[in-house]
Amino acid sequence: MELSIFMRSHMRAQVIRLVIALVLLLNTLNVAESRRGRILESFEYSAISCRAHSASLTEFGGVGDGTTSNTKAFQDAINHLSQYASDGGAQLFVPAGKWLTGSFSLISHFTLYLHKEAVLLASQDTKEWPVLKPLPSYGRGRDAAAGRFTSLIFGTNLTDVVVTGENGTIDGQGSFWWQQFHKGKLKFTRPYLIEIMFSDNIQISNLTLLNSPSWNVHPVYSSNILVQGITIIAPVTSPNTDGINPDSCTNTRIEDCYIVSGDDCVAVKSGWDEYGIAFGWPTKQLVIRRLTCVSPYSAVIALGSEMSGGIQDVRAEDIVAVHTESGVRIKTAVGRGGYVRDIYVRRMAMHTMKWAFWMTGNYKAHADSHWDPNAVPEIKGINYRDMVAENVSMAARLEGISGDPFTGICISNVTIGMAAKAKKQPWTCTDVAGITSGVTPQPCNLLPDQGSEKITACDFPADDLPIDSVEFKRCSYRMSHSV
Repeated sequence: MELSIFMRSHMRAQVIRLVIALVLLLNTLNVAESRRGRILESFEYSAISCRAHSASLTEFGGVGDGTTSNTKAFQDAINHLSQYASDGGAQLFVPAGKWLTGSFSLISHFTLYLHKEAVLLASQDTKEWPVLKPLPSYGRGRDAAAGRFTSLIFGTNLTDVVVTGENGTIDGQGSFWWQQFHKGKLKFTRPYLIEIMFSDNIQISNLTLLNSPSWNVHPVYSSNILVQGITIIAPVTSPNTDGINPDSCTNTRIEDCYIVSGDDCVAVKSGWDEYGIAFGWPTKQLVIRRLTCVSPYSAVIALGSEMSGGIQDVRAEDIVAVHTESGVRIKTAVGRGGYVRDIYVRRMAMHTMKWAFWMTGNYKAHADSHWDPNAVPEIKGINYRDMVAENVSMAARLEGISGDPFTGICISNVTIGMAAKAKKQPWTCTDVAGITSGVTPQPCNLLPDQGSEKITACDFPADDLPIDSVEFKRCSYRMSHSV
């Protein structure tokens, strides 16, 4: 009897232990299944500012299937995150996927971050592109006299903005726009991929930009701008697909970028004819370094042609040009006014070029017929040194303006290897003045050789610009979501 009671008690204990074990096992399986059903997005990146709040585009109805429009999702997300502008700022994460979208506008104290497998696809529905007035320093659109389509990623009157990623992609799907341009069917100027206006403390970094409808990156009327680690690719025959165009900007740094395009890789601007003169906002304190450029029909670095507000203190170094029409090009004309002065370029390698150097005072593309024939530009203090070029058709084409010569040109320690079918006359010079030292082939008489002892004559500033003192922070994003 006692044994039977003991057995029943023992069996009940065994059953209880078994039930507990089964419960624990089921809980463990449920937790494991729950973990399998969630993905943890976590990464770090460098930025001028970190954010206290985070969100994913999918939280606002974003669909990354390449066909669903996400214009509203982007704007809803950004509008929602604007409440945190004074509370540590916010970052919007764009996950892997193809995110079709029209133009959307950024906010201050904000970061847009693209996953490495995220692709923003620019919509080809013109209804998703609001129209803006022409830029005040231009007076008209570039493609048409009327306004211009808003850029894909747009912002104005902002401070502290970061557009970055893990080399995520922005595809402008530009062929639609290029065809409209060639057919003369555009009523408004084509959109750019990224344009930031009247803003301060801007970072654009670690992205791939493809097939822009027109210019790729356009900071304008802004200051303290960093453009880093950008890859820009467009067909070399695509119209006006400039890479990076700082326009009436102060304290800008462009570095570690790779650009293949149908126009200038970097075009420095400050307004067009009488409109740029009246607006009077120069581009100054610009650093360009570690740039690789391919552009068979344009320049690595172009100064102008819209330079009527002035361009001053540009420092470019460690540049590689491959199969590019010209290395450094200055484009201006009577009617432009303004100035290009204190330009410094060093350590540039050029391979297969039409011209190593090109300056022209006869670039006559005017905004309208109201340009001032008395508005002559000042081109002064142009310094090139420590350069090597090979397979070049013509060393230099330097054409100033009659009665308004380009002065203070200095070229030193430059070796240009001419192509097998190079022009018989490697240099052409009119209305220019300056000096050279250690330059091959021998320059024109207007740039007399000062001898090898002057080989370091051409200046390059030893001081740093304020943009070089910017310090980056290590920022993070962490969010889990179900799959």
